[in-house]
Amino acid sequence: MRWSRTRTRTRTRPRRRARDRGRDRGQVAIEYLGFLPILLLVGLAGIQVGVIAYAAQQAGTGARAAARAASADDPDHVLPDPEAAGKTAMSDWVARRSEVSESGGVATVTVHIPSLVPFWDFDDVRRTATMPVPRKDQP
Repeated sequence: MRWSRTRTRTRTRPRRRARDRGRDRGQVAIEYLGFLPILLLVGLAGIQVGVIAYAAQQAGTGARAAARAASADDPDHVLPDPEAAGKTAMSDWVARRSEVSESGGVATVTVHIPSLVPFWDFDDVRRTATMPVPRKDQP
């Protein structure tokens, strides 16, 4: 603040602010652009966690269906084979990325998880289910 000739105070700050205001334009937009990649990565990571949980749930469903089909006493072969039963029980996009194997009533489903976040790869999800297989000598 400075004094004028009449000894009244005048403020010089508003003039300086009006002059500097032109330089501050767009500052928020630049800050937002700098923060946007971080915000996108956090959003994609949240979606990725959901994809992993959904793939694990679908793998468990497919393993139970494959084990159930393997343990069924089906002399007429009306039921599908365990691999087809496991893939049918899962949603289409998960079934395309899965492998179903069965051995003695134990079914294992392995699902490859797609990566949404760049440079972040995930291991496959593997679920196993067991059903009792009837023996041939039991009625």
